[in-house]
Amino acid sequence: MLILPPLFKDSPANPFLSAYYPDCVGMSPSAGPGNQRQEHRRAAPPHVPGLSPYFQPFYQPNECGKALCVRPDMMELDELYEFPEFSRDPTMYLALRNLVLAAWNRDCKEVLTLQRCAPHVIVRGLVRIRCVQELERVLDFMTRKGLINTGVLQVKRPLLPESQHNKVLVIGAGAAGLAAARQLQNFGMQVVVLEARERIGGRVWDDASLGITVGRGAQIVNGCVNNPIALMCEQLGLQMHRLGVRCELIQDGGLVTDPALDKRMDFHFNAVLDAVSEWRKDKPQSQDAPLGEKIQEVYKTFLQESGLHFTELEEKVLHFHLSNLEYACGSTLDQVSARSWDHNECFAQFSGDHTLLTDGYSSVLHNLAQGLDIRLNTAVQHVEYSGDAVKVTSACGSHWTAQKVLVTVPLALLQKNTFSFSPPLPERKLKAIHSLGAGAIEKVALQFPTRFWDSKVQRADYFGHVPASVEKRGLFSVFYDMRPQGEECVLMTVITGEALALVRDLQDLQVVDLCMSVLRELFQEQEVPDPVKFLVTHWSRDPWAQMSYSFVKTGGSGEVYDIMAEDVQGKLFFAGEATNRHFPQTVTGAYLSGVREASKIAAL
Repeated sequence: MLILPPLFKDSPANPFLSAYYPDCVGMSPSAGPGNQRQEHRRAAPPHVPGLSPYFQPFYQPNECGKALCVRPDMMELDELYEFPEFSRDPTMYLALRNLVLAAWNRDCKEVLTLQRCAPHVIVRGLVRIRCVQELERVLDFMTRKGLINTGVLQVKRPLLPESQHNKVLVIGAGAAGLAAARQLQNFGMQVVVLEARERIGGRVWDDASLGITVGRGAQIVNGCVNNPIALMCEQLGLQMHRLGVRCELIQDGGLVTDPALDKRMDFHFNAVLDAVSEWRKDKPQSQDAPLGEKIQEVYKTFLQESGLHFTELEEKVLHFHLSNLEYACGSTLDQVSARSWDHNECFAQFSGDHTLLTDGYSSVLHNLAQGLDIRLNTAVQHVEYSGDAVKVTSACGSHWTAQKVLVTVPLALLQKNTFSFSPPLPERKLKAIHSLGAGAIEKVALQFPTRFWDSKVQRADYFGHVPASVEKRGLFSVFYDMRPQGEECVLMTVITGEALALVRDLQDLQVVDLCMSVLRELFQEQEVPDPVKFLVTHWSRDPWAQMSYSFVKTGGSGEVYDIMAEDVQGKLFFAGEATNRHFPQTVTGAYLSGVREASKIAAL
């Protein structure tokens, strides 16, 4: 009989949890670092030698708002659901869960097994037998949830006890599809991935034609702490380049904007957004308005009430910040919901450094795809799910049958009925599909013979371009130096918002000429050479994307993402960035949605 909860000695979790009273988290009070006074321990952040600073699985006391972080002294809702017997006294469960999470974060390159964890269960008495039995359940649960034994691990034997659903079809080999397929195959299921393109990756598409890797699609990781992309980079030994915060704003004519002016206008820009947030507090969905319209309204009211008058330059700098907002939303602001444009900010987001994947996301995704059965050039035409099994037919007439099908295609393809469902998708799902917007941004990358910009921007990661007019807002507003510390001479820039209409009908060479005229205006005082090579993206015209990333349209809400993620009859499942309410618009969000659906399929 278990009279006292077991308190572990020398748990791998100890170094992570030095700021907690040991018995709160299932560790022996004698396992702490000497008799250090509690307040001193609380002040020092945990340091685990040799561990990436991006691995922070546990909240520290009084800390909050960090994605994929757990309270070491409290069970999460899904843990309480899975282990209700520990709800009254969770000490044993927490001790085991914390041990497992810490052990995984200390070495994520090998499968975490019972054999690897059990020697760490050091506890008095025969209760150790019970602990080791429970440990197996905890390992299975955390593996299924994708909290451990995840990423690009290649496994020799199935990670989970044999599953009933031994065949799953995944439509789409982007980040979501590959993440789900890798998880399911590692769990022991038979998985086939059907991909319409002649390559994997979807909206991740790296190009090496300019001498270095340039992501035609995604290349930046927003917030690295606990980010699964950082985990996979650790598993693969890939370097990430930390992006600095310095961004010189250069005006037409070549003058660098006073940082104090930029800071002032950034403050006003954020104050306007704060006022929009205040406005929406008591507004029902039916009273939504376009974000652009609301910003204009608040801005005009502010100018009238304050009596302030901004100079022409200040107005232009404000439009530079608005172009960044359009970049974040992937749309013109007249399409975006003022109520729900930043709906995911009420959830904990990824903190820490923003980084550039110098080797590109493809280096991660190709490892994720290794050993998977992927059928390229296989466009799905029809999905029939009226019977016990789901039948999938491709455009060339091939057929597949499986118990479960996971759809991971971009939102725009679902909106345009690129393939049909029989029976049709439920009305609730169709409404959700059309409540989200399919946003677009385009990129231009240029390779030069010399780094002509160095003299002015001193090897910063990027520099900004103050728009010449409202109409040109979003036309090459930020230039990224793809190798600021190297010798390579490549700049990449983006076209967003209203500016996309200005380049829609232009040839690539005309777009490059337009970009070069901007660069020559910004660096007037010197000779700006012609580019040696260039690339221009066309995501909105790409037949298998037709978009960049999703946003909430006026009249919609963040809840739509949850409806997008709902399965249909336990047979059809959905993943992709447009199904992730917490982390939409990112490769991380797409990856995590694939892990989420693999977990759902494995649990059924």
